[in-house]
Amino acid sequence: MAARLIPQGWRVIGTTRDGGAADEIRNTGAEPLVWPPGDCAQALDEATHLLISVGPTAAGDPVLDRLGDQIARIAPRLKWVGYLSTTAVYGDHGGDWVDETTPPNPASKRGQWRMDAEAAWGAIPDLALHIFRLAGIYGPGRGPFAKVRSGTARRIIKPGQVFSRIHVADIAQVLAASIARPDPGAIYNLCDDDPAPPQDVIAHAAELLGMPIPPAIPFDTADLTPMARSFYGENKRVRNDRIKDALGVELIYPGYREGLAALVASS
Repeated sequence: MAARLIPQGWRVIGTTRDGGAADEIRNTGAEPLVWPPGDCAQALDEATHLLISVGPTAAGDPVLDRLGDQIARIAPRLKWVGYLSTTAVYGDHGGDWVDETTPPNPASKRGQWRMDAEAAWGAIPDLALHIFRLAGIYGPGRGPFAKVRSGTARRIIKPGQVFSRIHVADIAQVLAASIARPDPGAIYNLCDDDPAPPQDVIAHAAELLGMPIPPAIPFDTADLTPMARSFYGENKRVRNDRIKDALGVELIYPGYREGLAALVASS
């Protein structure tokens, strides 16, 4: 987002809870604000647009917990607020398609926490809230290549399982398009056009690297963390028509093949 907005004259402040990430934020052209102990009050008072990417916990949304009163006070003058949620709020649909009209029915705690956070943000009067439900995120430094190169990648096979994905560049362009066409109360699914079995993505990554395809491991016998196993408890294909029809978005990476090819070319 910083790379898109700063050349247009925007001032961008990026918050982080990790002091070591300040330089990474600064390298994008944004101004880092380590929070806490940094004070967000002045930055919020001067802001016209607010993007929330902080994940909730069982205790609730940490941004609202600390800054909810101030955000509620300045809500009427904020031109655009974006909340990054997750398609996990839809729960399991046995591989069927879901869209923004599908009633949320989370099957996991993290999905329930996100649904609760969406509701909490939506309860703030006069807030120009836009909710973005993200599929699995990948991009530079966040993809299957490191594990394939190190030989630790696994192709977990669960018959019929598919996941939807979204490249970070497409997330940024959808957010920018929404800022240009604000529609308070809108909900958007952010995913590409090609939901696919996870083992196919790993195999394609190996092929792009010219390396052997990792062996197949049945899901029932795979050694997975509880978090990783929970992802396989939700099986759905996510539609993205709304970002195209309402925001005029043309995906940079309409499928994982295009996205992975670009990552290899840039590495």
